[in-house]
Amino acid sequence: MSEQPTTVFTVADGVARIEWVPELHDEGLSAAVEVVRREVEAALVAHPRVEALVAPDDELAQRVATWSGLRREGVMRGVTVEGEPVDRIVYARLVTDAPAHEPDGFRALLNSFLPRKRAISQMLLRDPDERVLLCQLTYKQDWDLPGGVVEVGESPQLAVAREVEEELGLEIAAGGLLLTDWLPPWGGWDDALCLVFDGGTHDAAILDRIVKQAREIRSAEFCTLEEVEKRCADFTARRIRAALEQLADGGGRTSAYTESGI
Repeated sequence: MSEQPTTVFTVADGVARIEWVPELHDEGLSAAVEVVRREVEAALVAHPRVEALVAPDDELAQRVATWSGLRREGVMRGVTVEGEPVDRIVYARLVTDAPAHEPDGFRALLNSFLPRKRAISQMLLRDPDERVLLCQLTYKQDWDLPGGVVEVGESPQLAVAREVEEELGLEIAAGGLLLTDWLPPWGGWDDALCLVFDGGTHDAAILDRIVKQAREIRSAEFCTLEEVEKRCADFTARRIRAALEQLADGGGRTSAYTESGI
């Protein structure tokens, strides 16, 4: 290799950035990792943080960055490279990070790049006439079951009770899980798992107790299945039907898993 394989330079107070030439990958993954790892360790002597910016389509460079002990932090969009705006994945190691060869450090390294799938928890509430409680939302035309996104580190079962209380002002503990429905990427959203929990049967007068969160909820009504079909997106209607079938079977279906309600 005719040129210096790595370059380390200071980009801000206490922050060093490491770059390496593509030809370093010709030496093989292990050899490339060893070179970059040594340079990162040396840079940490004078800098609390060492980072690397890697192209999203350069999978080998991403592997080198990872196994050199740099944790994936996210995507920096619109970085100017040779006069053009491009995206770059940010990898970094702090001097306080546990080394990757230690258990805590290895787990943190894996956790930085392993997939994290979005989870949505919803609650299936019915009235004695077997109508389903639906919410008319402010941010989309379709109606949907009450619920929302599960926060990081939050129990999905507790999350749906929290969402129902925040959106409708109702304190209802979530029952058992009725359905796990996978939602493929759609309308600009990434894919997600939707978990539908049993919310029990309630007198229709519960509607009078609802205190709508105005930012998200326009109205809430108990709806027949015919109304569900008219008001909901097709995949939401299928999900509700599948959850009701699971409930009718007493949880005895072979599988309580669907994809887009099927």
